[in-house]
Amino acid sequence: MSNGLVSGWHEVADGIFQRRYQPYDVTVCAIVGADGIAVVDTRCNPAEAREVREHLRQLSAAPVRWVVNTHAHFDHYWGNAEFAAPRQLPPARFWAHAAAVTAMAACRDGEDPQGPALKARLAAGSPQWAERLAELVEVVPEHTFRTEHTLDLGDRGVRLLHVGRGHTDGDLLLHLPEADTLLVGDLVEESGPPAFGSDSYPLDWAPTLDALLARTGPDTVVVPGHGAPVGPAFVREQRDAIRSVADRCAALHAAGVPVAEALTAADDWAYDPAELADAVKRGYAQLDGTLG
Repeated sequence: MSNGLVSGWHEVADGIFQRRYQPYDVTVCAIVGADGIAVVDTRCNPAEAREVREHLRQLSAAPVRWVVNTHAHFDHYWGNAEFAAPRQLPPARFWAHAAAVTAMAACRDGEDPQGPALKARLAAGSPQWAERLAELVEVVPEHTFRTEHTLDLGDRGVRLLHVGRGHTDGDLLLHLPEADTLLVGDLVEESGPPAFGSDSYPLDWAPTLDALLARTGPDTVVVPGHGAPVGPAFVREQRDAIRSVADRCAALHAAGVPVAEALTAADDWAYDPAELADAVKRGYAQLDGTLG
């Protein structure tokens, strides 16, 4: 593993760079290939993505030919327009999992009521946010896959994999076997606890991490969506905690504890109960067969 620093970029493996950005401590990765650069996630808005573009010039003068979005949360893809026409010519080719694209399109088109509510909440947060959202163009990837696809960067292949649901139903990971590196989005988080949101799948998440871990060796570098690179031991520890949340939901559900009382009915949750309302609600819905 390389530990090189290039003007704020951390070279986690040969030609694979991570940079962490505020707000949200979100990870952007750049994979440098003979035919160009693949960018993984693009931050929260076009202004932030322009900063990414400037920083990419510190790594290479090669064009950005691919953009990969790890999932459908705004902090990972609302900067896409900076790498699309007319802001970039020729435009990059955009990739995401099919389920993530469905969610992105619903947000863009106003079909998901949470989308307009999120934009209104962010715009109300500060004049800067309002200004940045005023120029937002939601570019949804045109290329999708369901299980696996390989991007050819000229001298290296990047495997896009969907190994199960967890943080969302459209999580993907990027596997670079020759570099023994996995870029995993928010399936793993290092700088905070895993985020069980209103589109998470609490009962599926630990098995998905099992599938992720099956692709690791003792020295594999795992780059999370938020935080510093980790190794398989960290992923196993987080998987065990996520599994304990699922097991606790299942036990309370089987005991007939109402969903509204579940968080106070047990005192051994792996994470702060204040952060687990959606985990319990969605876990119960999965157990009831009403989540889909």
